[in-house]
Amino acid sequence: MEEKKFDPNSLIGFVLIFGILLWIMYQNKPTEAELAAEKAKKELVVKEEAKVQQNAAKLNVASAVANDTLKLAQLQKSLGSFAYSATLASAKDDYTTIENKLVKLKIANKGGYIAEATLKNFERFKKGSGKLVQLIKDNNAQFNLQLLTKDNHTLNTKDLYFEPTLTKNGEDQILTMRLKAADNAYLEYKYVLKATDYMLDFDIQTQGLNNILKTEKPLQLEWNLKTYTNEKSISYENRYSEVYFEYEEGKSDYLGQGNDKTETAESVSYVAYKQHFFSSILLSSTPFKTAELYSNNLVNDDKVDTTFTKQFKAVMPLAFKNGEIDQKMNWYYGPTDYKLLKSYDRNLEDIVALGWGIFGWINRHAFIPMYGLLSMFISQGWAIVLFTILVKLIMSPVTYKSFLSQAKMKVLRPEITEISEKFKDEPMKRQQETMKLYNKAGVNPMAGCVPGLLQMPVFYALFQFFPAAIELRQKGFFWADDLSSFDSVYKLPFHIPAYGDHISLFPILASIAIFFYMKMTTGDQQMATPQQEGMPDMAKMMQIMVYISPLMMLLFFNSYASGLSLYYFVSNTITIGIMLVIKNYIIDSDKIHAQIQENKKKEPKKPSKFQQKLQEAMAQQEAMKAQNKKK
Repeated sequence: MEEKKFDPNSLIGFVLIFGILLWIMYQNKPTEAELAAEKAKKELVVKEEAKVQQNAAKLNVASAVANDTLKLAQLQKSLGSFAYSATLASAKDDYTTIENKLVKLKIANKGGYIAEATLKNFERFKKGSGKLVQLIKDNNAQFNLQLLTKDNHTLNTKDLYFEPTLTKNGEDQILTMRLKAADNAYLEYKYVLKATDYMLDFDIQTQGLNNILKTEKPLQLEWNLKTYTNEKSISYENRYSEVYFEYEEGKSDYLGQGNDKTETAESVSYVAYKQHFFSSILLSSTPFKTAELYSNNLVNDDKVDTTFTKQFKAVMPLAFKNGEIDQKMNWYYGPTDYKLLKSYDRNLEDIVALGWGIFGWINRHAFIPMYGLLSMFISQGWAIVLFTILVKLIMSPVTYKSFLSQAKMKVLRPEITEISEKFKDEPMKRQQETMKLYNKAGVNPMAGCVPGLLQMPVFYALFQFFPAAIELRQKGFFWADDLSSFDSVYKLPFHIPAYGDHISLFPILASIAIFFYMKMTTGDQQMATPQQEGMPDMAKMMQIMVYISPLMMLLFFNSYASGLSLYYFVSNTITIGIMLVIKNYIIDSDKIHAQIQENKKKEPKKPSKFQQKLQEAMAQQEAMKAQNKKK
């Protein structure tokens, strides 16, 4: 194979071609003048493009201004001076949240009012449900001021947009919501939420609106609320959901149950929408001149109407002073807790239904302190048991007096029967001789009734106390998972009128205890009091009541708070025990008989005024009867 050799001619050819290319490039190089001209041309193009963009921007701005002007003109037709508020960046459906350890509140830009109120430490329906109690949510509440402008517009703040500003002062959160007619003319809602409080400050004031609003008439404040169900028993919760209000310097009242209830009150310092264990309250430092109140029941069938309990509404005037509004108020969203409400020193504890007169006094000054002390050391269920024992021990002297009176009457029964037989045809004479026997023996036939009457205030006070005790809410005891509601042990596949669709065990136990208690007391009363001619047969009536009373307890308390049924079960069981001890170990019939015989030997006591008047009345009737016979 032939070896390749270096060719000098090829090298010379490549050198010549490279040189020719360099010469051509040199000849085509632009001059300084040509470069300057090219640069000027490019700069001109850039300037033209910038000018086009500037003109386009001016056209866009002019178009936007025209559109905003048109939009503002349209808004001014419907909103007047407050059209300005609709042009701000805050004019959108947005919310501002303020919260502390107890409550979380969301305030809406539209309307400026509280759109959500959540209680962080309470659950709906039952413990562990994972659903917090929300007093306000999903548009169930509205707060509105009606604005009358001098350019003849009627506006509602619930439809207008407020501008929010959130600041802090230490641990206090301060939220101002301003409905603006201009930068320096506005209606302001000011919310102040403290670190650990259900109560927040709420002020309404105006700035620079005296030339915009008609100030001859007050603004109409309207507050509406549809109350959500939060408890296991809807009917029971609804029974304790009401409108309460304070008027005329410390007087409190409520609107009552039923449909379309209305009332107008004067000088109102607060309005409370009470939902059994939770309340929404609006308070004012300067009382509202009047308040038009409304309540409507929304539960017609507790199997169907399971979302809401009541519809509440209040309308109050806000008066202008020197052309402006400056109203200092408060909101309360929290538990209906007697001690907590009392701590505010605003008479808010009056919304807790503890009973009127002596019944409320017993609850406030005896039962609440006593039960509160016990529940600090033991569970709520055992606190009820121990509380019941203490109440029965305190009332045991009264119980003893009652049984002692029955024992004395029992000893006198043979003699009373003898008098009845002797004067069988003379009723008036029989009554007179019977009264003489009582007086001679030192026995008061009314003594057995008085102890029973003394126990009635305690009975009714406790009936009011337990349903109002929020301490029992969602607290368990044995099979009951919530002492503030019924203790269902079996769910029925059907509904029994006046009873329900479940079986509660504590009412059954209470009914059994009442049956045996009445069986014992009825027998003693029959033996102690002989049948009087012309009078109703009390023995037969009591025999019927032995069965009716437990049945009423069974029906009435099946859907009531199990804590109340627990109290009656323990109370009647203890009473039966006390009765057995008194009858078998304390009261001695032979001694009582001997004492009565000794009393007979003594000079009879002077009859009381009541006995004298009774004897005089009987004597007059006897005389009239004799005259009628002669005629």
